[in-house]
Amino acid sequence: MTTFEYDVAIVGAGTAGCYAGATISDAGYDVVIVERKDEEEAGHIACGDALKGADKFPKSIPKSEIESSFTNTDVDHGLFDIPRENATLDIPVPGELAVIDRWEYGRQIIDGAERAGTEFHYDTVVQDVLQDDTGRVYGLKAIKQGEPRTYEADVVLDGAGALSILQDKADFEGTTFDTNVRYSQFSSAYREVIEVDEPVEWSDALVIKPTKRSAGYLWYFPRTPTEINVGLGFQMNEEPMQLVEDLREDISQRPELKNATVKDKLGAALPTRRPYDSAVAPGFMAIGDAAAHVNPISGGGIAGAAYAGQYAGEKAIEAIEEDDVSEENLWEYNERVMDHYGARYAALDVYNIFATAYDLDDLLGLLAAMPAEKLSDALYSGSANVGLGLKLQVLIKSFGHWDTLKNLYDTKKLADRLLDHYETYPSSPEGFADWQRKRDRIMDDIYAETGAEAKY
Repeated sequence: MTTFEYDVAIVGAGTAGCYAGATISDAGYDVVIVERKDEEEAGHIACGDALKGADKFPKSIPKSEIESSFTNTDVDHGLFDIPRENATLDIPVPGELAVIDRWEYGRQIIDGAERAGTEFHYDTVVQDVLQDDTGRVYGLKAIKQGEPRTYEADVVLDGAGALSILQDKADFEGTTFDTNVRYSQFSSAYREVIEVDEPVEWSDALVIKPTKRSAGYLWYFPRTPTEINVGLGFQMNEEPMQLVEDLREDISQRPELKNATVKDKLGAALPTRRPYDSAVAPGFMAIGDAAAHVNPISGGGIAGAAYAGQYAGEKAIEAIEEDDVSEENLWEYNERVMDHYGARYAALDVYNIFATAYDLDDLLGLLAAMPAEKLSDALYSGSANVGLGLKLQVLIKSFGHWDTLKNLYDTKKLADRLLDHYETYPSSPEGFADWQRKRDRIMDDIYAETGAEAKY
C-alpha cells in the first residue's frame, strides 16, 4: 500500500474541488485532488450548462481563465412553456447569464488549479475515510488500478458530488454535520448535447417545460444557435421516468430539432433540497453538490460550488496555520455559505415542497397567471413583493385556482419567515441545536399549510 501525505486532500475535480485546490495551493500548501475519472474524462460532468452569475467568480481561478468556455453569452431570459394552458411565460433573468461547454470549462478549472500548484491523482476511487478515536477525519483510503492507496491530510474536503460515499463511510455521531439526507431530496437527470442544421429562434433564451408529471422537468439550453443542451430530470422519490425515451419523444415534437445529431450524452444525480444545516466535522468539510450548494428550483450549482470551494479553502488555510481543525474552528465556513446563498436556497426549497402537494394542472394554471417579473424575483432571491395592482391582476387571471393561490400566498409568508430565521444562523456550534429547533417549527407550519409530506 502506498501512503501519501498532504496538507489538504480533496475528493472530486469538479468546480468546488478545483476552486478549493487553487485557493489553498496559491497560499503555498500541498494539496491533492483525488479524481475517479481518467485525465481525459475528468471535467466531463452532466450539467444543464447554464451559468448564472457568470460575471462573478472567485479570484483563485478568475473569469478570464474560463471565459473561452462560455459559448453563448446572449442568453438573458427564460421561456417557460405551459402547453396545457397554451401559454409561454417570458421570465427575465437578472445578472449576467451564459451557456457554457461544461467539459471545456471542466478542463479549464483543472488547468487553473494545476497552475496554482494543486496535484491531481486520476483513476483513483475513494473507498473510505480515515478517522481517529476522537472522530477527526484525517485522510482517505482509495484504490488506483488495483493498487491500494492511503492519503493522510490535516483537512479533508468532500467534493465528491451528490450522495457522496465519504458521508456514508464517516461517523458523524456527536458532530453537527447534516446527516438528514435521503433520496427524496435529490433528482435524477439525463442530458444530451445535440446539433441541428438551422439556428433555433430561441437562441437567446433558456427554454423549460414541465413533463407529464409535476415531479419532472425538461430543458433546452442553447450552447450556440445550432448546438443545444437538452435534458430531463425527475425527483427521486417519485415513480421513475423513462428518461431517454421521454426526452426523445419531446425532441421529436419540435420541428426545429428535426434530424438533430447527438454529440454527447450523460446522466447524474443532483440535489433539489436546502443546503446542509452544517457541512463541517472535525478535519472535514463538504463542498458543492456534496453539501447541496445548489439552487433547489433551477438546479444551478456552478457559482455556488466555486464560492464554497473558496470559503472552505480559506478556512482550511486558517485551521492549518492555527493547528486547530476542530468543528468549532471550521464553523465559519458554514456561516459564509449561509450568508452568501444558503439562506436564499433554503427559502426557495419551500416552493418545491409546495409543488409536491398540488395537482399538476392546478399548478400550471396558477403559474400561467403569475407576473413573469415577480417569478424571476422569487426564483433568484427566494422572495418577491407584489403590489395591490398586480395582486388584482393575478386574482382575475387565476380564476378557478383561487384556493391554490391563497395557499401559495400563505406559503410565501412562511418562506419569508424561514428566510428571516436563516439570517440568525449561529456563530458557533453552541447555538446550533436551538437554531435548528426553531427552524423545524417553521417547517412544521410549512408542511401544515401546504399539506405536503415532510421532506426532512
